[in-house]
Amino acid sequence: MDNSVSAVRPAARPSFVELFTPKTITVLREGYGWANLRADLIAGLTVAIVALPLSMAIAIASGTTPERGLFTAVVGGCLVSLLGGSRFQIGGPAAAFTVVVATTIANHGFDGLLLATIMAGVMLMLLGFLRLGSYIKFIPYPVTVGFISGIAVILFAGQLHDLLGLTLAVKEPADFVSKIQVLAGSIATINPAAVGVAVLTIALIVGVRKVRPTWPAILVAVAAGSLLVYVLKLPVETIGTRFGGIPSSLPLPALPPLSLAKMQAVLPDALSFTLLGAIESLLSAMVADGMTGRRHRSNMELVGQGCANIASALFGGICVTGTVARTATNVRAGARSPLAGAFHSAFVLLFMLVAAPLASYIPLACLAGVLAVVAWGMAEKHEFATLIRTSWGDALVLLTTFGLTVFRSLSEAIVVGFAMGALLFIHRMSQATGIEQHGAVLVPEDQADDADVRPPYDPSAATDPHTAVYRITGAFFFGAASAVGTVLDQLALERKNIILDFAAVPFLDSTAATIVETSVRKTVKAGLRYFIAGASPGVKQALALRGVLSPQVQFTSSVAEAQQQLRKLLLGA
Repeated sequence: MDNSVSAVRPAARPSFVELFTPKTITVLREGYGWANLRADLIAGLTVAIVALPLSMAIAIASGTTPERGLFTAVVGGCLVSLLGGSRFQIGGPAAAFTVVVATTIANHGFDGLLLATIMAGVMLMLLGFLRLGSYIKFIPYPVTVGFISGIAVILFAGQLHDLLGLTLAVKEPADFVSKIQVLAGSIATINPAAVGVAVLTIALIVGVRKVRPTWPAILVAVAAGSLLVYVLKLPVETIGTRFGGIPSSLPLPALPPLSLAKMQAVLPDALSFTLLGAIESLLSAMVADGMTGRRHRSNMELVGQGCANIASALFGGICVTGTVARTATNVRAGARSPLAGAFHSAFVLLFMLVAAPLASYIPLACLAGVLAVVAWGMAEKHEFATLIRTSWGDALVLLTTFGLTVFRSLSEAIVVGFAMGALLFIHRMSQATGIEQHGAVLVPEDQADDADVRPPYDPSAATDPHTAVYRITGAFFFGAASAVGTVLDQLALERKNIILDFAAVPFLDSTAATIVETSVRKTVKAGLRYFIAGASPGVKQALALRGVLSPQVQFTSSVAEAQQQLRKLLLGA
């Protein structure tokens, strides 16, 4: 793929020190005053209120005790913020990890989980230092949507036990099919009180978010449910009755038992943690970038995530990664620097020191309701439906990844999904190839006979200092999407108008369409004008399915027509 960028100053290649300097140090060098400190304290407290019940709920769903989630939020969350490459990233236990963590504990015990987490931390650091973070972005969009949606289904299934207050005759298995069979066999033991508390929790979360979006909906719902159970003496299982409460301090750091045989046994789990942690954290950092207009350092972020996972395991915590919900909450709360994430960890620790006994009264049905809402939010419903309609190839990759995630394993789903995405790309390239003879282009059979002849690139089209013209040449697919997205962000910072020349693009996949949609949304929000020139009907349809439509973006037949429309707009103004 040959990408030509016009009227864009080439950026100097950053040094090794610049690439691996934590954002915290960068921010402090820029100057940090009282206004920033106040904003970060408020943001940290806001995120901590969200993280408290969520961290305990995720730990329980992962097959361990609630305090393990708090240890992770305190130790791992602090280091993710201080050592990572994102200014706004919030780390902690993630719902996406519940399946793989529970499976590891079931197969190797909690010591095996700690060892696998440490090994994953080392591998994440190596990925960062070897500058391999950018390669994570090569995972096709249907694969990402497929495994996230699959995790959401498994996460919800894991909450049915506490949502319904079931009494199980055997230990709940980690395997999805076996889990459903065991739960179905215990359906006669439904506890109406637990169902009522769970429904109340879900209704309060949804209602508060709709009526009072600035309130901490999760905390309000959990507090209301706990108060209801305590006052009415409802027969509902709580953290106290199942786990005996939570400690009011952090444990001393300690290494889990080490042996070569144990390391070999947990290596597949460690690889799964590494892959999922890298994907989840970089996706979360990209969400923060989209909300703030800043750019994270992917390799430094992986190094910070690695350090956080090692430290979390040493203090008895579970896997830690950047989390989309808490990171978005941090940005909306007005965070100014990575110190907001460190303050969030400090507030969680303060809760443990002061109010740990109160956690004993939290009903497990409440926490299950919280995770049911999280699972609903995780499920990429709109994206899933869009990809199903986009093309048979994307739909096949999506459904295969989704099915393997639910019924097999996450690592297998990602590997197979990526391989299928690569094969699909090869197939599309073969269909888009043409042969030129005596100046005429012989189009393949599946293209229309009146297909547009792609005009040669005209350098004079990019002479306006206020307009950036970017021509993409060749297939625009997941392997190039990240690089193009970076350039588009730079153009948005330097120009008032953007023209994308798609005249030489035979097709684009769903990953590339998503990159364009993100660029259009950010650019239009900033008040810039966006034009797409020369796009074929197939490319227009793919972009329309991702929401790239008029009037946010103007479609023209050529760059010259786009420039003519710009001149008319300027004269009219």
